[in-house]
Amino acid sequence: MLIAATVIAGLVIAVGLVGIVVPVLPGLILVFGAVLVWALVAQHAIGWTVLIVSLALASAGWVLQYIVPTRRMRAYGVPGRTLVIGAIAGVVGLFLLPPIGLAIGFVLGVFGTEYARLRSVDQAWPSAVQALKAALISYGIELTTALLIAIVFLIGASLLLTGAWDSTPAAVV
Repeated sequence: MLIAATVIAGLVIAVGLVGIVVPVLPGLILVFGAVLVWALVAQHAIGWTVLIVSLALASAGWVLQYIVPTRRMRAYGVPGRTLVIGAIAGVVGLFLLPPIGLAIGFVLGVFGTEYARLRSVDQAWPSAVQALKAALISYGIELTTALLIAIVFLIGASLLLTGAWDSTPAAVV
């Protein structure tokens, strides 16, 4: 049962990683969910350790995924209102163009808001470029986080399946 759960979790993690690169599926959620289910099936200290480390990584990734790009855009001078409207446009874009609509909607929302505020394409364009960079940074953080979780899972699953955790040193006479 543990081997089957490990293989299935590994496949779901792979699908989650693909879901980040080709934003069709909620990649990081799938990756973490696979580790969660695997740990519940494993019912072992190694599984719980992998789950706790994965939860810490996922939490940090989810926070950084929004904080880092937002701070970069604010440092560049993009107003908070523009970011909010860009985020709303991103959500609308997600429903209109499911695979890539979030990023496209966000960038177009930022560009449109900045154009309305500044009344110049030349002045609004740099903000749109910063929005695109922010979207790429966000995807990069999510992918890095998911890859780190996958590595932790691989190490934990290897230890658990090989029984390496059960090795006890020979008694010294």
